[in-house]
Amino acid sequence: MTENLINTVDLDAQFQLENPQKIIKYAIKQFDNIAISFSGAEDVVLIEMARNYRPDIPVFCLDTGRLHAETYRFIEKVRKHFGIKIDVISPDGEAVRKLVVEKGLFSFYEDDHKECCGIRKIEPLRKKLLSLDAWITGQRKDQSPTRAEIPVIQDDKVFARPGATLTKFNPLANWSSKEVWDYIRLCEVPFNDLHERGFISIGCEPCTRPVAPGQHEREGRWWWEEATKKECGLHAGNIDSK
Repeated sequence: MTENLINTVDLDAQFQLENPQKIIKYAIKQFDNIAISFSGAEDVVLIEMARNYRPDIPVFCLDTGRLHAETYRFIEKVRKHFGIKIDVISPDGEAVRKLVVEKGLFSFYEDDHKECCGIRKIEPLRKKLLSLDAWITGQRKDQSPTRAEIPVIQDDKVFARPGATLTKFNPLANWSSKEVWDYIRLCEVPFNDLHERGFISIGCEPCTRPVAPGQHEREGRWWWEEATKKECGLHAGNIDSK
């Protein structure tokens, strides 16, 4: 273990029982070069909390080119509601073109989702995170089997710059979906219209579908694959560390 990793593990133990606001406040105090990764309901909660400590905190999201129309409208609603700039990051056009020419538009149904997600999500995220010292995500432990043991503070070895450290904060790790939605309604912040049509976990349009009553929220994502492999790679460490 490096000294940084030891410190991160100790910090995680210290903050495991703290509320999300205190974790966010600590993150912002410790890191100037930090940003919130935004895509869904949890991330709007993070923005609402973070603006109490730093109104101008950077926010970014990934535009894969395959999002629902409702998601694009959601991004715009969030931008206007908070009066913030959102860095909308797109994948490399040539890499996308090559994949589509060689394998078509829906190769992930026949192979798996990793190649497409690698081009449309992972590489754009990697490029963004190379410019940061820390990032904040909306991961929760109860979202899927791959996230059951996520810390609230961790050393992100997957996306760190060579020779540098990248600290990852998951302030909502111990929250439930109900707690997230109670907060959304209390603060009257925007949410994706798809949530009112049975969608809970929302990703790209071809890889997301509504879930039936009683189904787990992640069952609507990559439904043709094993539940223990349902990570697009943005949080690959959840699988690699097991």
